[in-house]
Amino acid sequence: MRIVTEFPHKVREILHTTVPMPDGTRLAARIWMPEGAEEAPVPAILEYIPYRKNDHTVLRDATMQPYLAGHGYAVVRLDLRGAGDSEGLMEDEYLPQELQDGCDAIAWIADQPWCDGQVGMIGISWGGFNGLQIAALRPPALKAVVTLCSTDDRYADDIHYMGGCPLGEQLSWASVMFGRNTLPPDPANVGPAWRQMWMQRLQGSGLWLKTWLSHQRRDAFWRHGSICEDWAAIEVPVYAVSGWADGYCRSVFRLMENLTGPRKGLVGPWAHKYPHIGQPGPAIGFLREELRWWDHWLKGRDTGIMAEPMLRLYMQDSVPPAGHYTHRPGRWIAEPSWPSPNVSRTAFRLGADGRLAAGGELPAGTLSITSPLDVGMASGKWCGYAKPGDAPLDQRREDGGSLCFDTAPLAEALEFAGDPVMTLDLQVDRPVAQVAVRLVDLHPDGRGTRVSFGVLNLTHRDGHAAPQPLEPGRRYTVPVPMKHVAQRIPAGHRLRVAVSTSYFPMIWPAPEPVRLTLHTAGCALDLPLRPWSEADGRLPDFGPPEAAPPPETETRAPHDPCFEIAEDAVTGRWQMRLTDGIGTLRFVDHDLTLQAEGEESYTIAPGDPLSATAEARWHHAVSRGDWRVSSTTWTRLTADATHFRIEA
Repeated sequence: MRIVTEFPHKVREILHTTVPMPDGTRLAARIWMPEGAEEAPVPAILEYIPYRKNDHTVLRDATMQPYLAGHGYAVVRLDLRGAGDSEGLMEDEYLPQELQDGCDAIAWIADQPWCDGQVGMIGISWGGFNGLQIAALRPPALKAVVTLCSTDDRYADDIHYMGGCPLGEQLSWASVMFGRNTLPPDPANVGPAWRQMWMQRLQGSGLWLKTWLSHQRRDAFWRHGSICEDWAAIEVPVYAVSGWADGYCRSVFRLMENLTGPRKGLVGPWAHKYPHIGQPGPAIGFLREELRWWDHWLKGRDTGIMAEPMLRLYMQDSVPPAGHYTHRPGRWIAEPSWPSPNVSRTAFRLGADGRLAAGGELPAGTLSITSPLDVGMASGKWCGYAKPGDAPLDQRREDGGSLCFDTAPLAEALEFAGDPVMTLDLQVDRPVAQVAVRLVDLHPDGRGTRVSFGVLNLTHRDGHAAPQPLEPGRRYTVPVPMKHVAQRIPAGHRLRVAVSTSYFPMIWPAPEPVRLTLHTAGCALDLPLRPWSEADGRLPDFGPPEAAPPPETETRAPHDPCFEIAEDAVTGRWQMRLTDGIGTLRFVDHDLTLQAEGEESYTIAPGDPLSATAEARWHHAVSRGDWRVSSTTWTRLTADATHFRIEA
C-alpha cells in the first residue's frame, strides 16, 4: 500500500455535524472537503451506513475519504438514524424510513454552499445495499453510484437465506448488530442527551433475528428493498464491485445483465473488502479507479473508463486448500457484456460409476446417500472477511460424506467463468430435504479445493414464495445454481462434483435425516466454459493500491484470532468455534478507547439434526477519561421439528 500525503487540494475536515431530517431528527455526519469549497463548490460523495463514524469506521474512513476530498470532492460519512451519534431508533435493515432519510440527506447535501448540486453514493455491504435502493427512488441530485459487496435480491442473495435454506451466518450477523445496537452515542458530540438516547436504543432496537426468522419465504418483507423487483427504477450509472471470496459476487452479474443504464462491473479474488485493501490479493488501486468513475459522471471529464469493457473478472489459478489466503494467483479477463459472448455453456454428465464427462457414454443408474451431519464443517464462512479460517478447508472429509463424480485427469487446462448450474434428477424419503452441491478442484495428490457451491431447500424447488412439501419416493428434476466464479483447473487435475444432504453450519439442517437418491442419467453439470480472449491482454493496469494516512492509534490489547473445528471423540459431537473483533485500541485524535470482542460457536451431534446449536457472544466498550460504558450480549439459536427457538 502506497500512502499518499500530498493531494491536488488541501483538505478541511468537519469531525462532527448533524443533518436535519424533515421530522426534526438529526443524523450525525463527518465531512471532508477541499479547502475553499464554499467559494468553489464541488460534487459530493455520500456513504450512508450504521457503523458509527466516531469509532468503528474511523480507521477505514481516514484512509479513504481525505483521498477523495483531496482530489476535489466533498465526502460525507453519515450514520443511520439510531446509530452512532444520530438520533432516533434503528429497528432493522433498509426500512422505508432509512431510505427516505437517505433521499432527504442527499437533498440537504446538494443544497449546501460547498456542493455544486451533484451527489454520488458509495458503500460496501450495507452502504452498497442502500445505495442501490436509494437510487431506485430517484432523488434528483443523485447522479451515480458505486456499490460494493451488495445485493439486488434481499431474500435469495443475502446473509439470511440461500436457496431457501436459513444460513448459519444469519445468527452471526444478527448478533453483531445486536451487540453494536447496545452502544451509546458519544457525549463529546451529543452532550448530556447521550444517556437518554442510549436507553432509548436499549429498549427499542429490537431482536432482528426474530424478525428475519419470521420471514422464511420470499414475501413482501424481502421484496422491499430488492431492486430486482424493478430494474428500470434505477436510471443513474452504477459501478458494481465484489470478490470471489465475498458472499455477494452473484449480484454483480445480475446487475450487468439487467440494468438498462450505464454500468460497469468488477470482481476480484477478494473477500468482503474494498479492493485497495483487498484480500486475498492482489489489491488494486481502487481509489484511483473510483476517481475515474466520479470524474466521468460528476465532473464530465473523459477519463476513458466507459470505453473499457463492461465487466472485468479475475481468473483464479489453482491453489492448494487452505483456511486463509493472502494472495491468489491469476489474471484479469475482460467481458464486453453479460451474458458474455466469450462463454460457452457445456453439459458434463454424471455416470453411475462416479465419472463426470462432457461427452461419451456413461453408465446410468441410481446412487443414494444420507450424509453425516458434520459435512459442512470445512465450508468456511458464507461471507469471507479475509480472516484466518474464512476459506474452505481440504474437501476430502466433506467428499467422504457425499456422492462424488470426477472427470478424468485433464489433458489440458479447463477455464470457466460464470455460474455453474447442477441439474439433479432425484428422490428423497422425507417431506423436507436439502441438497448441497460443491465444485471441487481435485489435486493429483488427492487434496480438494472448493471452487464453488450451491444449496437448495427442496421444498423451494418451484420458487421461494410458496414452498411445498416433497412427496417421498417421487422423482423431481431440480436445478441447483452455484456461486459465480472464474477459475482455471490445470492439466493433470480433475474436476469433481460432490452432492450431500447436509451442509451445516453453512445452512441449518433439515429436521430429519434424509436419504437422497440420484438417477444419474438425468443429472448434468452446466459449466460456463470460457477460453482465453485477445481482449484480456489489452486491459489497462489498475495500478498499485494507495490511500491516505491512517489515524494515530494505540493498541491496548490486540485481538486474539481463533477458528477451530473439533470432534468430541466420546460423543461424536462436532463444533466450529471462532472469534472476531478488534481487541482494544485508543484513537489518539479524539481520545476515545474502543473494545470489541466476539465469539461464535456451532455444534451438532451425529444423526440428530435437532441438536444443531448456534451461539454468539459480544463484548463492547467505549471510554474516554472517567466516562466508560460496556455491554455484553449473548444469542443462542436452536430448533425443534417445526419451530426455531431464540434466546438472547
